[in-house]
Amino acid sequence: MDLRAALAAHRLVAIVRGSDPEAALSTVLTLADEGIELIEVSLSGKDALSVLARAREALGPDRPLGAGTVLSADDARAAHRAGADFAVTPALGDGVGAARALGLRVLAGVMTPTEILAARTLGADALKVFPAAQAGGPAYLKALRGPFPDELLVPVGGVDEAAAGEYLAAGATAVGVGSPLVGDAADGGSRAALRERARAFRTLARRAAR
Repeated sequence: MDLRAALAAHRLVAIVRGSDPEAALSTVLTLADEGIELIEVSLSGKDALSVLARAREALGPDRPLGAGTVLSADDARAAHRAGADFAVTPALGDGVGAARALGLRVLAGVMTPTEILAARTLGADALKVFPAAQAGGPAYLKALRGPFPDELLVPVGGVDEAAAGEYLAAGATAVGVGSPLVGDAADGGSRAALRERARAFRTLARRAAR
């Protein structure tokens, strides 16, 4: 897949992390059904690799599906075997290079200008600015745009619906959203509420993509 093009087109990455594997799988499929094109399954969730593999089987080979919280080379290899076609890391660890070697696209976690330069050297396709809220929010992302106008920046961490709009207006290529979108659905909570939140975020992202 072309992760750079997908981020620019869809402007939203949904992050699924759950304590209930069946609910997490249902959450992934519900988000996909609601038109959320980019979904990552965090490896920190319960039985996440099984969720990832079953989601891949259900969605088919052509739907983008990512593995999140890829910390190590072993994580990257396991995610690849489970069917992920992109990897998301919280930092610049061994998972970045291993994922690239396996042919996975990589959204690599960074926080500082120095880490942005290091991620470029490692071959990251795009950059996850994390934790975005604690780093300074939309103002911080806008400041990064000065020296790095061509980097694809994706803020993650504390991104609710209001903040998502601010980040996109400040120059984010896309936003990564976990609990403000997923809520408790991946732990067994309401799918009806999940659908409502998915529609709201999808509408926001589509407006930003125009």
